Amino acid sequence: MDANETDAGGAAADGAASASRSSRGTRGSYAKGQAKRQEIVDAALVVFGRSGYHNGSLREIAKRVNLTPPGLLHHFSGKEELFSEVLRQRDARVQAAAGDVSEFTLLEQVRKVVAYNQTTRGLTSLYTVISAEATDTEHPAHAEFARRYAETAASTREVLADAQRDGLIRADIDVAHAARLIAAVMDGLQQQWLLDESVDMTAAFDEFVRGYLLEPGDPARGDERR
Repeated sequence: MDANETDAGGAAADGAASASRSSRGTRGSYAKGQAKRQEIVDAALVVFGRSGYHNGSLREIAKRVNLTPPGLLHHFSGKEELFSEVLRQRDARVQAAAGDVSEFTLLEQVRKVVAYNQTTRGLTSLYTVISAEATDTEHPAHAEFARRYAETAASTREVLADAQRDGLIRADIDVAHAARLIAAVMDGLQQQWLLDESVDMTAAFDEFVRGYLLEPGDPARGDERR
């Protein structure tokens, strides 16, 4: 092997080593960026859950994660994008807690959501505060919350109709009204629990289901214990 071959081999090895270091550096930088991004989302959840969207400031969120507001905007383009990510993660966590819904699992899945909400004050506060704020047509989440309530009511109505057809719930209820009532009871219980944590949301929801949705004589009602 001549000197030129030796030099070429050394250069290739140096290039490969440099590329490897660069790749590791890129991966490390990406991981750190993702970790900081999640830290920002977690801080925003607390701030938005306590102060709402309008009063929750980027300055306060940035301070909680040891960044300046311009530093925070390196990770999110603005307040609205950050807010959207907070809501997206909130929905993903609730969905994971509830699982998939069918006519046979609806009430149990909703009960799981109620129970889960009682363990996550930050997420529950966020949803309660923002859903109230979003009644303002100028609020950035107005269209999203209107859509989510309408879609939830429609899908719940369909599942309740299937359950009613199969004798799993009372035959004399209006399933469209029942779908709205389930959401209303959940929201109302959340607000009461945020004001007084001695409120047992799960037990209260169970009582609503037993008294309103289930047929007399259904073992799930627990009539024999009364």
